[in-house]
Amino acid sequence: MHPTVKDKASLTFPFLAFIPDSYWMQCEIRTVSPSTSLFIREGHMFQHAVFVLSGTVRIFKGNEQGREITLYRVQDGQNCVLMMASILGDTPYEASVEIEEETDLLLVPIPLFKNWIEICQPLKQFIFGQMVERITSVMTLLDSIAFRPITYRIAQFLLGNTNDKNATLRITHEQAAIELGTAREVVSRALKVLTDNRLISQGRGYIEVLDRDRLLQVLQDEVL
Repeated sequence: MHPTVKDKASLTFPFLAFIPDSYWMQCEIRTVSPSTSLFIREGHMFQHAVFVLSGTVRIFKGNEQGREITLYRVQDGQNCVLMMASILGDTPYEASVEIEEETDLLLVPIPLFKNWIEICQPLKQFIFGQMVERITSVMTLLDSIAFRPITYRIAQFLLGNTNDKNATLRITHEQAAIELGTAREVVSRALKVLTDNRLISQGRGYIEVLDRDRLLQVLQDEVL
C-alpha cells in the first residue's frame, strides 16, 4: 500500500500522527526546487501553512536598493515562524523566501490548519517552541549587526560554517555579504585583513580557514 500524505508527513513531524485521518483530505505534498517559480515575497498573504519535510528554504529581508540579509533557514522538521505569525495574526508576510535545494513541502489549507491547532496540543507546543528559538536567533543576529565589528561577524560566520575536517567554504563575497546583511565591498575589505594576517586564504568562490584558533581569538578579543 502506498504511504498517504499523513504517513509521509508524520515521518518528519511525528506529532502529526495524532491528527485524525479525516483532517487530511485537503493536504498535499509538493516538491519545489531553486528553479520553481514562487511568489512568496514580503507582503504575501498565505493560503496554506507550510511544513518542510526535506530540503532547505532561506528566509530573508530585502530593501529597495536590492540589499538582502538572511534571517534564518528552514530545514527538515521545521517551519517558518514569520509565516506562522502571519497566518495566526492574519497579517501580510514580513519576509521573502528562496528555495536553495530540492525541497518537499507539506501544504495545509489555513482553515484546516487552524483546526489542527485546536485538536493537537503537541503541534501548538511545536509552533511556540520554534518561535522562541527563532526569536532568540534573530535577536542574536540584530545584536551582531548593531554592536559587533565586521571582522568579528565574518569570523563568527566562517567558524560556524566550517570545521576542522572541512575548512573550506564555497562562497563568493557577494553571497557572504547577503548572509551578513552588509555591502560586498565591506566584506571584501574585512576578508583582506584576515588574509593579510594569515587567518584565512581565499580565491574565486571560496574561503579557507587557515588558523581556527586565531579566528576564535578574534571573537574573544574583537581585534582586527
